[in-house]
Amino acid sequence: MPLGEIGRILLALVAVLILGNLWFRLVEWTLGRIKRLFLRQKDPPAWHPLLPEQEENDDT
Repeated sequence: MPLGEIGRILLALVAVLILGNLWFRLVEWTLGRIKRLFLRQKDPPAWHPLLPEQEENDDT
């Protein structure tokens, strides 16, 4: 296999990798925009509720 042929194969693989990454980013960006349009922006509920902290004064 000549060296030029190996270089073309590697170049094609790099191009596929770059195009796949760009496609993934485009789809994720589009889905994020759609979710932002249709879903209300609010923080997710807490995993578990925390007890309110009590202040202790040690004046002794």
